[in-house]
Amino acid sequence: MAFEYAVVLTGSIATGKSSVARMFAEDGFVIIDADTIAHEVLESQQEAIAQMFGDEVVQDGKVDRKSLGKVVFADPLKRKALEQLLHPLIYDVIEARAKAEDAKRKPYIVDIPLFFEGRRYPIKRSLVVYATPEQQLARAMARDGLDEEAVLERIASQIDIAEKRFLADYVIDNTKDEAHLRNEYERARDAIVKEFA
Repeated sequence: MAFEYAVVLTGSIATGKSSVARMFAEDGFVIIDADTIAHEVLESQQEAIAQMFGDEVVQDGKVDRKSLGKVVFADPLKRKALEQLLHPLIYDVIEARAKAEDAKRKPYIVDIPLFFEGRRYPIKRSLVVYATPEQQLARAMARDGLDEEAVLERIASQIDIAEKRFLADYVIDNTKDEAHLRNEYERARDAIVKEFA
């Protein structure tokens, strides 16, 4: 069965998930990154995406993710249509990679930003990286160069981070500085290693 040794890494926009994924990778954990896989699948489906959302979302033979994002984040029906196209294809790739990792019989990380929203993956253990909504807003605006309205739209499209924290098996608090994040990461990493020992 796929995902037997998987721990899903999730959070919400700008909570610090990428920083935590980097720490796991530095410690030798295999990371199956749903976003990277989604980008690969997105590019493979550019013709279908142009037909669904218009030629302007494909520039120079590549999907313009910013343009596509503006279209789908403003319209829940369009977002759903995009998800229905991409998610089964993404799932197949992630499942195949997970099966290969399960054969090694040691824990690995599956980085899925919208794990709780989608409820597609039968992964038993989840780790949430937590930051306050105010921190999410400030960090996303600084990191992505988005305006406040665009960030709030993205936050609103996701399950509230406090609810995700409640649903998680492991939580990494990223509300303070880098040293605090490192300590939180090490505590969660050690608990995961112990569980699978």
